[in-house]
Amino acid sequence: MGNDAPPRWDRRMQQRLARGEAAALGELYDRFASLVHSLAHRVLADEDAADRTTREVFVYLWEHPDSFDPKQGSLRSWVAAVTRHQAVRRLRRTEAASARDRGPDAPEPAAIEQKIHEASTAARADYIVTSMPAPLRDALELAYFQRRDYRQTAAELGVTEDEARRRLRLGLQLLSTAHNHPALPPSAPTVHGRSR
Repeated sequence: MGNDAPPRWDRRMQQRLARGEAAALGELYDRFASLVHSLAHRVLADEDAADRTTREVFVYLWEHPDSFDPKQGSLRSWVAAVTRHQAVRRLRRTEAASARDRGPDAPEPAAIEQKIHEASTAARADYIVTSMPAPLRDALELAYFQRRDYRQTAAELGVTEDEARRRLRLGLQLLSTAHNHPALPPSAPTVHGRSR
């Protein structure tokens, strides 16, 4: 089995969902519900909307298990991409309805799309940070949230200064991909964050 082979659990879960095993959906929910809800909430900033989006995501996963392509990434990444897409769709609908209600005082479409892009980017950044290896996440936590320089970060982590710099550089490179990810078009279905 090569490095690019997906985890066995991912493949088995997809097969079980495709067979319609309700227990598989329960396991998927137990494993990913908090991820789905937190990403949806990050985009929508509304608890009820995040709850509804979470339900929509799991309905989609149940009804479309074959849209997961293990060659494109992990099941976790696919679930995150589906969540982001559903949350952005809901945010677009909400913003459009709000703009209609406000009439001439409504923000310009470009301002709405900017808000959607920012929310989507923030959710993607959150996902990247929570998904990155713990050594990189720990280095970023110390350097950027606790305002440590790379020497202090190295000392607290018990690594060399070169290793601390390497971890920070890799963590930032991963995080920068959140900003390079385009906003989703209004109706594009996604798999692993890519439009099909």
